[in-house]
Amino acid sequence: MGADMDIMKELREIITEIMDVDGGEIRDETCLVRDLGAESIDLLELAVAISQRFGCTVQDDEIFLRKFPLYRLEANQAGLAPLPYLAERLPFLPRARIAEILAEQDRSAALTVGDLVRYVRYRQEVQP
Repeated sequence: MGADMDIMKELREIITEIMDVDGGEIRDETCLVRDLGAESIDLLELAVAISQRFGCTVQDDEIFLRKFPLYRLEANQAGLAPLPYLAERLPFLPRARIAEILAEQDRSAALTVGDLVRYVRYRQEVQP
């Protein structure tokens, strides 16, 4: 858990710098789009800053959950349950978090700071 707190601290600094928001507003459950008003250029800057700060490869489609709707559609078309299908394709997200996103009305606004923390930790673990 200490590593997650360190990642969160670093992400808070990055987000504060890029988006010009108060660091006190940034918590694990803070939604980047809905709560902080992140736009696509902000997300691009975040991806670059995360890659540089943490020394990990950042895949935009993964970190920002862009393929989430496509994966859900693929599961539905294949007659598969979406939760396990999505968990296999987005291994950095716990199943409970995937279930929350599936329940969200506006999935494009669902990305949280906690999702970024989990992504960075996952990338640090799988990257040599």
